[in-house]
Amino acid sequence: MKTLSKLPVRRWWYLMPIIFITYSLAYLDRANYGFAAAAGIENDLGITKGTASLIGALFFLGYFFFQVPGAMYAVKRSVRKMIFFSLILWGFCAAATGFVSNIPTLMAIRFTLGIVEAAVMPAMLIYISNWFTKSERSRANTFLILGNPVTVLWMSIVSGYLIQAWGWREMFIIEGIPAVLWAFCWWALVRDKPQEATWLSEEEKQALQQAMDSEQTAIKPVRNYGEAMRSRNVIMLCAVHALWSIGVYGFMMWMPSILKNAAQMDIVSVGWLAAVPYLAAICLMLVVSWLSDKLQNRKLFIWPLLLIAGVAFFGSWMLGTQAFWLSYALLVIAAACMYAPYGPFFALIPELLPRNVSGVSMGLINSFGALGAFIGAWLVGYLNGITGGPGASYTFMATALFASVVLMYCVRAPGETTHGALQTNKAAS
Repeated sequence: MKTLSKLPVRRWWYLMPIIFITYSLAYLDRANYGFAAAAGIENDLGITKGTASLIGALFFLGYFFFQVPGAMYAVKRSVRKMIFFSLILWGFCAAATGFVSNIPTLMAIRFTLGIVEAAVMPAMLIYISNWFTKSERSRANTFLILGNPVTVLWMSIVSGYLIQAWGWREMFIIEGIPAVLWAFCWWALVRDKPQEATWLSEEEKQALQQAMDSEQTAIKPVRNYGEAMRSRNVIMLCAVHALWSIGVYGFMMWMPSILKNAAQMDIVSVGWLAAVPYLAAICLMLVVSWLSDKLQNRKLFIWPLLLIAGVAFFGSWMLGTQAFWLSYALLVIAAACMYAPYGPFFALIPELLPRNVSGVSMGLINSFGALGAFIGAWLVGYLNGITGGPGASYTFMATALFASVVLMYCVRAPGETTHGALQTNKAAS
């Protein structure tokens, strides 16, 4: 059997740019609403503060309901087809936001956008698990999820300039078009399985398949989806991702508004300041994913970082607007530590569950992340509106992160489970 070093390196150069661009476009079309909110979409459409937070969060409600069905289609049918049609539909939905003239239409578009994007994350994770081995998966997942902070980084700057030059309507239209165009590039470049790729030799395909098959022998069999979804680890990971996402998406959706209100600055300056946390996140994500693959200890690079993020949020709230720049620095730390664990987190799931159920389990876990995102995006905006400042929302996000730390610490990672079983066997003998 081929060793890992003999597996085709060209997978990284060929697939990762495609995966990165695709997920980047998904984040572009979901995150720019925060800039429209800061630029006055609520005033133009007569949206109250409470309704604004609900509209910002409706995307994640649609996202929550369609994660598992999307993951099941991706496992049983085709990731390639699903992403192709999703790209076209979410591009049109995003661009259509620029034409809305009333609140019900805006609500319907945001909810529909969540539905058509729902399967993207689990489908991409399933796709990566078909092409990259255990010792590569944290880095591969990180390159996927880097589409989030990298996109928000440049989108924060570009959206600020687009709004200043034309307005929030034109921003939505211009930023929705690339997804539709990229759909046809995706269709031409991507194949579902390594066996279907024309750019790999038969020897490379065989080596990769053998490496994938050998990994499955070390994982305890699970008969069906129901058994997987009832397992202790899956339930706990669902809760961890939901609580974690409250912090991530509460931060992402409302950071432009929080900065604009705290520092009383123009939208372009807000864009530049909002980009910095994502630059820090990119750097830390790359380091953490490399260490996670090298040490093969996923939990070590998840809960400690979430703990630091929670402390940073709490510290930022304590400082308040009296020390804006120090408070802002803590927000940068919080963002970096919230994003950095994603690669190890999603690499852990295929190590806990066999191939026949891991894909749908990732969909379920990510759907609870979407539920947490809905709660975070809605409640953070609501709390900001009724309190007139970000203090209550910071405390809420920090509390959610602390709860996720406790649950993540209690998840039984593969090495811990094996150790526990060995100890039990020794005691029995």
